[in-house]
Amino acid sequence: MNEHQQQQIVDRLRERFERASGESAASAASTVAPIGIRPHGALHSFVDAGAARFGVRADQPDWYSFNACDLAPPLARMIDHTALKPDTTQGQVRELCEEARKYCFASVCVNPCNVHLAADLLAGSPVAVCTVIGFPFGASTTEVKAAEADCAVRDGATEVDMVMNVGFMKSGLYDQVEADIRAVVESARRAGNHRGKSGRSIVVKVILETALLTDEEKVIASVLSRNAGADFVKTSTGFAKGGATAADIALMRRAVGPEMGVKASGGVRTKEDAETMIAHGATRIGASASVAILKGAKTTSDY
Repeated sequence: MNEHQQQQIVDRLRERFERASGESAASAASTVAPIGIRPHGALHSFVDAGAARFGVRADQPDWYSFNACDLAPPLARMIDHTALKPDTTQGQVRELCEEARKYCFASVCVNPCNVHLAADLLAGSPVAVCTVIGFPFGASTTEVKAAEADCAVRDGATEVDMVMNVGFMKSGLYDQVEADIRAVVESARRAGNHRGKSGRSIVVKVILETALLTDEEKVIASVLSRNAGADFVKTSTGFAKGGATAADIALMRRAVGPEMGVKASGGVRTKEDAETMIAHGATRIGASASVAILKGAKTTSDY
């Protein structure tokens, strides 16, 4: 661990301890923090000695204004930990959820048949449950996509990644494309309200399948997604001929502006890949090799 990484850990801990105790940085330096260590010098001492984690009292949550995932690396909180292959077993879904809890990923992304299991496994966790709609071709009817979104949210998903109707987009049927997206957005949010959640808490991402589109079509699809009320545009399913590229991320970011999310998925296999996508405007990363990415390890994952 280099000096910069040590300082990042110390700064994150000190900021949260000071906020939790309601004291300024100056006064906190001379008092005992909730975990019984002094927030500044002592943290440096522990980190210098090799500490990479700090324990908090789960039985006394009022002491803290944060949860364990607040101290996770920022990259982890931008990753959708993904298992979407057709032969994914329930054992693999369980492992996916265990890893997501351990590393504090933003979400797990699973096929609709596994949403209920993932929701049970991640109950009480900051990790969201994401699923896919109209996957992988986007060619289902709008009614089927809307019903699928409704079912997924009722089963426990709080994020849905729908595949745009690529054939309609290539045909210039822009009104139908926008209506298809809007129907899924509205259905997902109605289902969220039915579960007692705010409909706005349900996140909808639109998979454009950028490898099949021209640059002009990517821009049009991004704008249609924004107009239909979606929260994110996303590059790829991982099942087409290509995945995310930095150029596509930058183009989509320019098309939707700063307020909407952009997700890079398909072909993000290393930490460097993820950081490149983020530098070009991505705010979420979809990957199956999430643990390797976070550790800076090499992977042969194909998603």
